[in-house]
Amino acid sequence: MGGASRAGEGCVGGILRAVCLGVAMSSALLLGALACSPPPFDGHEYRKDDLAFRLGPIPASARQVEASEALVAFRDDEAGSTIAVSARCGQDGDDVPLRALVQHLFIHFTDKRVLSEHDLSLARRAALESELEATLDGVSSHFVVVVLKHDGCVYDFVHVDGGGNSAAVVQSRNDFRTMVHGFEVLR
Repeated sequence: MGGASRAGEGCVGGILRAVCLGVAMSSALLLGALACSPPPFDGHEYRKDDLAFRLGPIPASARQVEASEALVAFRDDEAGSTIAVSARCGQDGDDVPLRALVQHLFIHFTDKRVLSEHDLSLARRAALESELEATLDGVSSHFVVVVLKHDGCVYDFVHVDGGGNSAAVVQSRNDFRTMVHGFEVLR
């Protein structure tokens, strides 16, 4: 048999060998197609499956990072802040008030203190911006959160930092608000 591996090795018989080879080739083509497909977020727009949206201007001081719980995330190292954008469609939220959706985001937090809260219009829908401080596992953080319900989807925009009012932190929060205010649903 030599050291060379044969296509279909591990399958028994000629027919199964052919089926295994076909599956392997189809899988390779599919993986190749997936590898060549564009990423869901191109720096301005997110497109995946039935979800598509555009963000306003991305803060110049922010760099995109991976976050398992967000569709899109950014980190501003100077301000020590992180931005996360999440969405879920057809799962919940249609009959849940915006304030309850914000509270749900902080269900595992303690020492929650709402600093401000106001309604706004975003993507031609009612939205809620909440600014609060909360503690998780003994670590206090400052949050600016915007929640929006739009056509069966709930969008969460979260800015988190260590608190304080340094120039970099204040600028980061303002840049986040500008990014969110430019949000548009594309489909």
